[in-house]
Amino acid sequence: MGQKPFKWKILPFAGTVMKNLFSDPATTKYPFEPAKFPERMRGHIVIRIDECISCGLCERNCPPRAIKVDRAAGTWAINRFDCIQCGNCTNVCPKKCLEIVPGYTEPGTEKITETFTKSMTERTS
Repeated sequence: MGQKPFKWKILPFAGTVMKNLFSDPATTKYPFEPAKFPERMRGHIVIRIDECISCGLCERNCPPRAIKVDRAAGTWAINRFDCIQCGNCTNVCPKKCLEIVPGYTEPGTEKITETFTKSMTERTS
C-alpha cells in the first residue's frame, strides 16, 4: 500500500491577500468625503413651516399617520420612525412647502416626534 504524496499548499489565500493589498478599499471615506446617495433614494421629508397654511391635507393623505397638523396651535409634527417616505404628503400639499430631500435622518434610540411651530406673526395673518 502506497501513501499519497504530501502536497504543500502554502498560503492558499495568498492570491486574495495580494489582490486586496494593491486594490482600492471597498468602503467609503465617509468623514473625509461627502456621502453619495443612490439616485432613487427616497430621503426624508422637510417642511418650510413659514409657507405652510395648516390645511391638513398632508395629515389626511399620510398612510401610516405619521403627520399631525394642529391649525389652532400653528404646529406641524412628524414621527420620523413611522414615516415611510412615500411622498403622498408632498404630492397633495397645495403650497408645495413639503419636500423629500436625499439623505438620512439621525438615528436615535427613542421614537420622537419632530414638531415645527409657525411664528406668531404668520398665524395672525
